[in-house]
Amino acid sequence: MPRPDTRRVNAQVGAVPNFADCLLAVHAFMVEQDAFSAPARLAQLKRDLREMKTLLAWSPASGRPARFLKPNSAQATLRLAAVQQLTQSAGLPHLREFVIGTHVVLYAHSDTEVVLLSLKHHRQLGYTTFQ
Repeated sequence: MPRPDTRRVNAQVGAVPNFADCLLAVHAFMVEQDAFSAPARLAQLKRDLREMKTLLAWSPASGRPARFLKPNSAQATLRLAAVQQLTQSAGLPHLREFVIGTHVVLYAHSDTEVVLLSLKHHRQLGYTTFQ
């Protein structure tokens, strides 16, 4: 008789309201690139995001350390300080990125919670503001 899966989910995974706007912007860009293939590409990205959320529930630190954590300008240092203040005040001290194909998801996490903050194409310089 097969044993039931006794693993438990370690973290709750959610997203800031702005994350939906990021998906809309990605879809608009996909349509601009190639309207015919955009629906299939968006559907694949959404499937990949669901898989990512499942993985992050089991292991919140699965992504790579956020690359902007080493700022190289005064402006970048100020943006980083603002982001870190938001994440720490929410009790989510760690910032990480999860790569999905040509897109990168920025998220904050603790051991018990993951919040998806933003989504961008890997060639974009920065993330959109999240709330």
